[in-house]
Amino acid sequence: MASPFIELEVGERTVKVTNPDKVYFPEIGATKRDLVEYYVSVGEGALRALRDRPTNLKRHPDGVQTEAIYQKRMPPKHPDWLQSVTVTFPSGRTAQSLRVTEVAAIAYCANLGTIDFHPWQVRASDVEHPDELRIDLDPQPGLDFDAARKAAFLTKEVLGELGMTGFVKTSGNRGAHIAVRIEPRWDFIEVRHAGIALARAVEERDPSLVTTAWWKEERGQRVFIDFNQNARDRTVVSAYSIRAQPHAPVSTPLTWDELTDADPRDFDIRTVPARFAEVGDVHAAIDDQAYSIEPLLELYAKDERGDMPYPPNYPKMPGEPMRVQPSRARNAD
Repeated sequence: MASPFIELEVGERTVKVTNPDKVYFPEIGATKRDLVEYYVSVGEGALRALRDRPTNLKRHPDGVQTEAIYQKRMPPKHPDWLQSVTVTFPSGRTAQSLRVTEVAAIAYCANLGTIDFHPWQVRASDVEHPDELRIDLDPQPGLDFDAARKAAFLTKEVLGELGMTGFVKTSGNRGAHIAVRIEPRWDFIEVRHAGIALARAVEERDPSLVTTAWWKEERGQRVFIDFNQNARDRTVVSAYSIRAQPHAPVSTPLTWDELTDADPRDFDIRTVPARFAEVGDVHAAIDDQAYSIEPLLELYAKDERGDMPYPPNYPKMPGEPMRVQPSRARNAD
């Protein structure tokens, strides 16, 4: 028998939703149809975060209680109107990645079981020069969102002194993300160096709260600023993306005033559409101004500590320190 389905009109497209009543989020009983309709309801904001970006998909075709499929390449079978872009991985290999150009593309991928969307920090017009500097604030075990909140406001201070504006959102978990639109003039290595300089500047404000330590054994109970999220092929979850958890939390854009007392548990698949209908996309101005990262690169150049380790899947990079945990290095001595 053919699978049950419904059809949704999304812009100029008709998107087929198969098995619409399949439960995807068991804790709240939200279905696959709820997932697709959610993305359509916040489509303007979700598209602003994803437009023209190579996008990785985190798929759970049978719901969040099943193992994820991480998809970096374009779905092999897709409608002609779904677009792609060629990206180059750290290994040097290339692939065709999804290029999101309309809300219907988001809805189509949601029908494939995509819960999280993870865009690159580049646009299809220039995949070698990022247009976004990303600050990923990750509270280590034992800390909650309040620690990320404090670290976010410290970051805002540093950015303000550099003449830059950041746009903050919840991660959908305990953390927070800040995006800064930048001029697409610098390559991944340079943008990552700018991210390291910014992270170190924030750490200097309160080293008891914030750390840039790459090795987990050195982080302690602090908020780690993951500077490597600015490296090639590293992604953070997009604004308005649902997270693959039983209660369907959403990575939600906030104003800085809202961050003061925001609780990430308030933002989920049920509540965010109503919020979006009421206040719209509070990050609508993110593309209004792009900043130079030269001040951050100057800070990096003056810092005698130099580079930091890359993620383990990267080839050895020029100027990178040894990729050895400090405890193992001491034992080797």
